[in-house]
Amino acid sequence: MSQVYVTVLNPVDVGLGVQHHILHLQVTGRPDQFLCCYRFGHMATKRTGWVNHGLKNTESIADHMHRMAVMAIIAAGFPGIDRDKCVKMAVVHDIAEAIVGDITPSCGVPKEEKSRRERAAVDEMCMLLGGGLAAEEVKELWLDYENNASLEANLVKDFDKVEMILQALEYETTHGKVLNEFYESTAGKFQTAIGKAWAAEIIMRRERSVDLKAAQ
Repeated sequence: MSQVYVTVLNPVDVGLGVQHHILHLQVTGRPDQFLCCYRFGHMATKRTGWVNHGLKNTESIADHMHRMAVMAIIAAGFPGIDRDKCVKMAVVHDIAEAIVGDITPSCGVPKEEKSRRERAAVDEMCMLLGGGLAAEEVKELWLDYENNASLEANLVKDFDKVEMILQALEYETTHGKVLNEFYESTAGKFQTAIGKAWAAEIIMRRERSVDLKAAQ
């Protein structure tokens, strides 16, 4: 394995306006593995569902995954759950979309074809990582999520839905849109106690907001 030496400014000194202290960092691995970071850059793509509803300045795929990761941290005390695994799973569960895009039912792509494209995309990313432990972990986490194969996957899949309806509520509030389909598509599909509780809280707040508007 090659070794690359990178010279960077000490971030603390930069913040103080001092530029004469230099840090020498040793980075192991092949330089071309960093191409994977370019792929991850495409996570700035906007989520299809919001775009299709004509909403402006909406969340990106990366925004969605980040908030799910925060949810995983908040839910740290959930019994029998590996929090770190949940955080990692939230961060990688949609990485295939950096290559294939955010494919939703409205795109008309059969479920089997969507799965095939996304698996191929994950394989490509793991290849860019050069194999090894990092690539294995990414693929293992992604497959676990896709197959709903663990308690962590159950919970993160709930976070995926919770984040979506929370975002829908925010857009209904800020954009004056009615986004019923996002709530309807998740109703009755939550698997965990915390997912059900958080979803119920969001629905309650939505109903309260509707009641307040009706009373005005």
